[in-house]
Amino acid sequence: MENYQHIKVNKEFDQVLVDIANYVLNYKITSQEAITTAHYCLLDSIGCGLEALTYNACTKLLGPIVSGASLVNGARVFGTNYQLDPVQAAFNLGALIRWLDFNDTWLAAEWGHPSDNLGAILAITDYLSRTPAYASKGNSFTIKHVLEAMIKAHEIQGVIALENSFNAVGLDHVVLVKLASCAVSCQLLNLTMEQTLNALSLVFTDGQALRTYRHAPNTGSRKSWAAGDASSRGLRLALMAQTGEMGYPTVLTAPIWGFYASSFKGNSFKLLQPYTSYVMENILFKISYPAEFHAQTAVECAIILHQQVKHKLDQINKITIRTHKSAIRIIDKHGPLNNPADRDHCIQYMVAVPLIYGRLTALDYEDNVASNPQIDQLRAKMICIEDAQFSQDYLDANKRSIANGITIEFSDGSKLPEVVVQYPIGHKLRRYEGIPLLLQKFKTNLERIYNKQQQINILNMVADLQQFQQLPVTEFMNALCNGIK
Repeated sequence: MENYQHIKVNKEFDQVLVDIANYVLNYKITSQEAITTAHYCLLDSIGCGLEALTYNACTKLLGPIVSGASLVNGARVFGTNYQLDPVQAAFNLGALIRWLDFNDTWLAAEWGHPSDNLGAILAITDYLSRTPAYASKGNSFTIKHVLEAMIKAHEIQGVIALENSFNAVGLDHVVLVKLASCAVSCQLLNLTMEQTLNALSLVFTDGQALRTYRHAPNTGSRKSWAAGDASSRGLRLALMAQTGEMGYPTVLTAPIWGFYASSFKGNSFKLLQPYTSYVMENILFKISYPAEFHAQTAVECAIILHQQVKHKLDQINKITIRTHKSAIRIIDKHGPLNNPADRDHCIQYMVAVPLIYGRLTALDYEDNVASNPQIDQLRAKMICIEDAQFSQDYLDANKRSIANGITIEFSDGSKLPEVVVQYPIGHKLRRYEGIPLLLQKFKTNLERIYNKQQQINILNMVADLQQFQQLPVTEFMNALCNGIK
């Protein structure tokens, strides 16, 4: 049930925008499950960003737009000494979190990674809390504010994604990151209802990113920073609305020139459920493998098969991957793979590596591993076939499985029994297995960046959820920006 009052405004804004604004400004988060899951999501997202700091392809994009620029009491970027204006900090944080394709995932008609919005959330809460005019009023954001904003951002992005596919019209799903980041930024900035509606309308008056950088022949590294770009843009638009910048009430529905007519093939958004905390409660974590989520269970199958095939790779004649429609549409790739961004969206590559090595890490997408000729030899022997039941279960709201099965046949005509995994370890139905591994993943990522004492300090900060929620954001960011090796 909705637990807030709808607020009327003078202008007739599109109802989709009004519903988002009402939710983000007035809905009270009451779900303890959502808060607990958001806690794990926060730690995991930060951990993903810390690992990304070990990749030069990512770090070369970080810092201020102009080399040497800084901002006294600016927003911090964890694992670094940068102090930036909040918009640029949001880009830095968002790019880090998303870089390795290892943060949480939401799969529906449109897929995405709702923790991408954390870039804007951390940037604006840290920045405002360090602003003298804001702090002098006794204001300070706590981790509780961050967790609640994460839940709302997840919900906005995820609920719209349930029935609306942007990639089907050639647009990238990061439009929903921009929308959700803008919405929660408005709430954190304490904007009025009308200012919030103005900001949300500006999201859709923007041109939207094309999906071409996720697909052959143009697959490239932009897919790793596109969410940071979208999150920072969402925050930028909220800050513009704060100044009184006007909005566009019928930006979605206006004939000819509105978003639906010009960019969505004349269709309107389908929204089948109210905004609550459903998405955070059901979010999918990437825990074991930095693999595009439609391939997570395929990788697990390959890991299981590794011991049986590692000494017989040259005897394999055929590998059949029984999968679901979305996997075939997005990650069934043949031919040359030009870079890590190409490889981490190829199910054949993501199966071949664990069959050979018994693992799949972010480093396995780099050129030194990809140069192993066995990988392409195995890829050439793979076929993907759709299983109608797998596709149906993928869309079933009560299951949301991401199933894959692998059968390996040898040159002598023998074959191994098919290995099938229905739900990845990061699925809600496997939380009991996944959370201990998620926490270990976080600890491993802390070890990459911080000295031993700082690792202990951070772990002590986050261990007790009730105490952690009361911690000021500035103190947490202090910890994440000190003790760096």
